[in-house]
Amino acid sequence: MTRGTPAATPAEAKPGSGGAPGGVRLLRLLAYAVLPAEVVLAVLLVGGFRIPAAVWAGVELLVGALLLAEVLAYLRLRRRGLSRREVLAALVPAPVLRIVGHELRIMASLGRWAARRPHGVEGVDGVFPHARDQAALMYGFAFVCVVETVGLSYLLADWPAVHAVVLVLDVYTVLFVLGLHAASATRPHTLTGDVLRLRQAAHVDVSVPLDRIASVRHELVFSHDKAEGELNLAVGSQTSLTVELTEPVDAPRFFGAPRPVRLIRFHADDARALHRALAPAVTRARTAPSPSPDPLQRA
Repeated sequence: MTRGTPAATPAEAKPGSGGAPGGVRLLRLLAYAVLPAEVVLAVLLVGGFRIPAAVWAGVELLVGALLLAEVLAYLRLRRRGLSRREVLAALVPAPVLRIVGHELRIMASLGRWAARRPHGVEGVDGVFPHARDQAALMYGFAFVCVVETVGLSYLLADWPAVHAVVLVLDVYTVLFVLGLHAASATRPHTLTGDVLRLRQAAHVDVSVPLDRIASVRHELVFSHDKAEGELNLAVGSQTSLTVELTEPVDAPRFFGAPRPVRLIRFHADDARALHRALAPAVTRARTAPSPSPDPLQRA
């Protein structure tokens, strides 16, 4: 956020602060009421129900007024010096932003997968894929979704409006399933300098400083009970490496809630290669001399 007077950049508009100015809170309340009503009316219309013109026009006017108010609020916050990202965080609830961001990353992963362009591998010391052992399961799930799409298309052929809605949802489901696998395939684990970056699909991205790693074990684990302070990044219901930490690192939950973890289990296609690369890197990071303090400046 750009520096300025307290009046110019209210703390409530900072992203992640959990609050919002009064006007923004009012817009959110209106959105929670108006937008679901718009969706309900659209579903009723597609289902063949006759909606009075006055009701439809009233809802459309409310939606238009809400959009206009959102634009004006956006311009007002921008004039106060907030960046686009900060304004978006102030106007849109954080859970909505996270859900939309996750969906966009999933769909973008399909393009990266087709173009063979993995994400976040520029300038790294080691790249370790981890999606191989889930490929058969994900392809099978996608095939089942395709079969369901064909079957429902046949069953709903006499209801064109319902068929169109269900077809769109089914096609999106197939793309979503493939996108989940594509996200895992294009977001490998990486080792860079003194950081181990662990990822899973498009929703987990944890950076582990190597000097916090107490031990690294190569072990196959097929059952993972949920426990406080542990993170299990299973692929195909298995993990092959276990890292214990001297200090916790934050592995945020899907909606951003903090989750400190001291033990991480994860999987790699070539777990032995990652273990061989990680063990000496951890030793170097933990035995590296601390930077000497700057000498006192003389007056």
